[in-house]
Amino acid sequence: MKTLNQDIKKGVFKPVYLLFGEEDFLKRSYKNRLRDAIVGEDTMNLGVFVGKDVSVEAVISMAETMPFFAERRLIIVEDSGLFKKDAGRLPDYLAQLPETTHMVFVESEVDKRSRMYKKVKELGYPAELKPQTERELKRWVLQLLTQEEIRLTEPVMDYFLMTTGTNMSLIRSELDKLISYLGDRKVLTKEDIDAVCTPQVVGRIFDMTAALAAKDKKKALKLYFDLRTLREPPMRILFLISRQYQQLLQAKELQQAGVPKEEIGKQLGVPAFVTGRLLSQASRHSMGELKQAASACMDAEFGVKTGKIADGMAVELLIVQLGELG
Repeated sequence: MKTLNQDIKKGVFKPVYLLFGEEDFLKRSYKNRLRDAIVGEDTMNLGVFVGKDVSVEAVISMAETMPFFAERRLIIVEDSGLFKKDAGRLPDYLAQLPETTHMVFVESEVDKRSRMYKKVKELGYPAELKPQTERELKRWVLQLLTQEEIRLTEPVMDYFLMTTGTNMSLIRSELDKLISYLGDRKVLTKEDIDAVCTPQVVGRIFDMTAALAAKDKKKALKLYFDLRTLREPPMRILFLISRQYQQLLQAKELQQAGVPKEEIGKQLGVPAFVTGRLLSQASRHSMGELKQAASACMDAEFGVKTGKIADGMAVELLIVQLGELG
């Protein structure tokens, strides 16, 4: 991303860019920033091709067209699949691009062995935009809030990310809601997040297991039915509950073995703010309870897969059973 930022800042652009990877928010953001920097609001010199039926010859034809009363022409090609299939003469043509034409490809998946990828790497810049790390997300959120002169503590930052998850589009949307909600206030609190933000599925699962640890089956079932109202399939909920208890069990085992918190997070593959919450929840259970819970989850899944019980009923009974452990 450093190269992209530098090119946009300096206004000096490579002939061709490729934006690919799992983080859709970053792909969309850099596509728009490159468009604004190269042609601005000049739609006369902007060509956009979308979909796997894109015509290579049509792209080349537009690239050959001189910009209309401007210095540059930009062509954006999205979700073409040209980096996973034969792209015809386009790879060779990229070396012949007029100096006035720039191309930006936006793809979900690419084959780095393809001729298109190798040619973009040779002539321009392929940017793989991956999900951001916890540190990167926190820095980004802090930057957005600082622009609004809004402050928050580290625990509130952790709580916010636990509520929203790590999807950048969702984080941005929830931040916009919070900024509007705060009005003239300049300190973000946990109560503000509870009042405005919509907890995502993983956050609700955390709340569900916390309720079960407190023997509050009523609240746990309410959270389950909330998820069903949001059209979450019972089997996905069952999978997430099972994964949660497996992580709680692993976290407790590692903690009892004297493994440091940071290392526990690495071994479980979760951010630090999730690790802290896992350890906190695990402390409310005995090792025996967590083993019983993990076993009960496996039994519920087996019952559904063998047709002995309907998936929705299996999850409801599991929640009741988990609330009675100990």
